[in-house]
Amino acid sequence: MADVILEEVLLKRSQQKKKTSPLNYKERQFVLTSEKLSYYDYDPEKDKRKSLKGSVDVEKIRFVETVIPEENAIPERHFPFQIIYDEGPLYVFAKNEESRKQWIRKLKNVVRFNKDLAQKYHPWFWVDGKWLCCQQESKQAMGCRKIEPKNSAFTHSRRISRKPLPPTPLEREEKILRPLPPEPTSQVLPPLATEESVIAIYDYSSNSALDLQLIKGDQYTVLEKPDANWWKARNKYGQEGFIPSNYVTEAGNEFDGYDWYCKGMSRNQAESLLKKENKDGGFLVRESSKPGKFTVSLYTKVTGEPGTCRHYNICTAPQGQFYLAEKHFFESIPELINYHQHNSAGLVSRLKYIVSNKNLRAPARLGYGEWEIDPRQLTFLKELGNGQFGVVKYGKWQGVNDVAIKMIKEGSMSEDDFIEEAKVMMKLQHTNLVQLYGVCTKQRPIFIVTEFLVNGCLLNYLQEMMKPVNLVYLLEMCRDISSGMEYLESQKFIHRDLAARNCLVDDCGTVKVTDFGLSRYVLDDEYTSSAGSKFPVRWSPPEVLLYCKFSSKSDVWAFGVLMWEVYTLGKMPYERFNNNEIVEKVTAGLRLYRPQNANETIYTLMKNCWHEKPEERPSFHEIHSNINDLLYELQED
Repeated sequence: MADVILEEVLLKRSQQKKKTSPLNYKERQFVLTSEKLSYYDYDPEKDKRKSLKGSVDVEKIRFVETVIPEENAIPERHFPFQIIYDEGPLYVFAKNEESRKQWIRKLKNVVRFNKDLAQKYHPWFWVDGKWLCCQQESKQAMGCRKIEPKNSAFTHSRRISRKPLPPTPLEREEKILRPLPPEPTSQVLPPLATEESVIAIYDYSSNSALDLQLIKGDQYTVLEKPDANWWKARNKYGQEGFIPSNYVTEAGNEFDGYDWYCKGMSRNQAESLLKKENKDGGFLVRESSKPGKFTVSLYTKVTGEPGTCRHYNICTAPQGQFYLAEKHFFESIPELINYHQHNSAGLVSRLKYIVSNKNLRAPARLGYGEWEIDPRQLTFLKELGNGQFGVVKYGKWQGVNDVAIKMIKEGSMSEDDFIEEAKVMMKLQHTNLVQLYGVCTKQRPIFIVTEFLVNGCLLNYLQEMMKPVNLVYLLEMCRDISSGMEYLESQKFIHRDLAARNCLVDDCGTVKVTDFGLSRYVLDDEYTSSAGSKFPVRWSPPEVLLYCKFSSKSDVWAFGVLMWEVYTLGKMPYERFNNNEIVEKVTAGLRLYRPQNANETIYTLMKNCWHEKPEERPSFHEIHSNINDLLYELQED
């Protein structure tokens, strides 16, 4: 092993995997050798390093520089520096100026002979999908400021510590714009500052006079985004109109046009999809747990034995070329995939069959501004069950779209109030929410038409789950739900009845929240009273049980109980007590026990949701961030 050049406990900022991934800061034991910069989990009580959390090959580092601290940064973040390599920026915070100087000097010394050292850098941080200095939205964008002559870090560091560099015009503009972002009170967004190009991934025939027809593969210019679902766009002939936002993808996203690329897919979802297809040599490409990296997931079968999944990280050579198991180099990932479709070359099998999560047909849509579905376009195929409001059936809309149809029995719902709310609910669009397509209100009973998820209710799915249990998948389920609830929280929307029975599971194992807000329209006194047998007492916090005070923080309490349901594989909360006993014991401080499948860290997440005072419970943003951190640590090399 190479000799240690420098070793110190420093603060590390997480790398944003996605545009809006929450940030976190953790102490890590950094160790620099001539070959690698490694960072380890650190035990302050024993003052020693523990498990390896990540590393950067020295030969891949393109430059090292300071970063201008963020305004109002806490003292621990006053001395940041950045290490840029092929995966993007690694931000580290030294404890003082001398420490920062030493790290930059040593790092620059070991990388001084690297090829393709950068000539420009970004003096500000990369945050929420853009560089704060120049507003560029590509992580790989060339820097906006030249690196100082002679590769000197000391002059730059001294200037930073005494007085920040004079801001560029873009920096001055950013400083003016940054302090007070508007609260997300609605989905209405301002017109775009610059034109944005998108590519149609589905054909779309306009369903109203305001719509613009889409042709798959054509490019369109986005003019404005009046809400999250509908954008105003212009085609190549100059015609303008509204287009559904989920029918297009950002122009320049090089992989979206390939069926083998499954954007946003987790490892467990990939394995589920590949096993479902059950084809030897079935494969897909997904985002790796490391930001900016990709993984090939491959399914292989041996006659008479169950199939297995193998996962191969797509590696990057120092010259920027791509390769898999054996070093057959390619200039692009599509070239690499094409090669391995014909040659195994170190893989367990060649890539024989593309397995994709892309819909073969376009998502169901009404036209812009429309919410009423013609019931004559619905075909009822089979009954799925009885819900709070009546029978739920599986069917087809327009003969092709799989839908769930809730047939609302008369007298069960405050219909007029719901119909007005449905217009708002249709605008709620998120990967982890069951999509409301429309309603049929011109006859009785009225129908609510939603997305259909083939694996049904999460509660039943948990109870039927095969053992041994995949603990990472349980946490991914909680991540899915917290993501949907974080979105509802941002839209000031309260669920009021969050539980495993009100979540559904799709064919890839993704969990989506459903029936959000519907409990407000129930006319059943037994349901709306906490004394009734139908009221969700087992998922309710003290302020709801005692005063019927609902808020996003009462949803947080229910989420903690839902996590408990997930980790007990669908057990009934407080199973030994009746509703009256639960009200008495919960208001007196009783909380659910730790499930066998949940470690202390997971159980702490649950307990944080069950603080008696609502203001002491975390937000869904904080919950989702914490779960993401746990998943990242579980999957981090």
